[in-house]
Amino acid sequence: MLWVLIALLPGSVAMSYFYGTSYLVNVTVALLAGLASEAACLALRRAPLSQLGDGSAAVTAILLALALPPNVPIAVVLVAVVSAISLAKHLYGGLGHNLFNPAMVGYAIVLISFPADLALWPSPTDANTGATALVSMRFRDGLTVAEAWRPEQGFGLVGDFSWEWINLAFLGGGLLLCLKGFAAWRVPAAMLATLGAFALVTYDGGSSASAGSPMFHWFSGATMLAAFFFATDPVTHPISHRGQLIFGAIVGAMTFVVRAYGNYPDGLAFGILLANALTPFLDKRLAAVRA
Repeated sequence: MLWVLIALLPGSVAMSYFYGTSYLVNVTVALLAGLASEAACLALRRAPLSQLGDGSAAVTAILLALALPPNVPIAVVLVAVVSAISLAKHLYGGLGHNLFNPAMVGYAIVLISFPADLALWPSPTDANTGATALVSMRFRDGLTVAEAWRPEQGFGLVGDFSWEWINLAFLGGGLLLCLKGFAAWRVPAAMLATLGAFALVTYDGGSSASAGSPMFHWFSGATMLAAFFFATDPVTHPISHRGQLIFGAIVGAMTFVVRAYGNYPDGLAFGILLANALTPFLDKRLAAVRA
């Protein structure tokens, strides 16, 4: 858990640079709510409070704080964190027993419950709040990519200017986790390769039917954060190398399908939760094949 927090530092610094104190408020509220929820659940389960020191609640809280917009209402942060800790983690028996990634469950709950609050991020160039590149691409009403692109809202070369750098920062932190052996590199590799392949096949240079280039999908939204920090939760992905590749491919495919054709601008949460649900089957099926 300590190495995960260290690996999150580059992305956290980038988030602080672009979004400042609003983001830090999210982190503070999420941490306090996460530790309080963890302590309450441990007490109700009559488990030792010493488990507070394992760092899992802090990691879950910080991941949620990073995934939520910095200007989101405090109540949304609280709902996300409490849901993640109590429903997705302790309801299943605590750390190591959860079927779904707790932070992803918390995020999905508030995404479905408060879609408008999660769709708008402040522009890094001014104080205005507007649609992200993913939202503008998904709901552009027949416009070409060039017509839908809005540099005045902070769009960069391939996505949102701020998220291009933030994704690079999370990519660096994620590669550190992989090099240290704390993250299964096959999961993000398969996810990013599949997401890029789908985008490449459907990309036509930027017409009104284009779903965006591979670079757009890799460096828009929270792609690298999800690939290296959410999807690589060792409890909720397969243990076999082949299973990890299939898992990552499922996440990448579902992410693209929702981004290109769904009612939500991003499908990362749905892709990871679907792959989490399939993990027991993949473990059992691949173990039977080896036997």
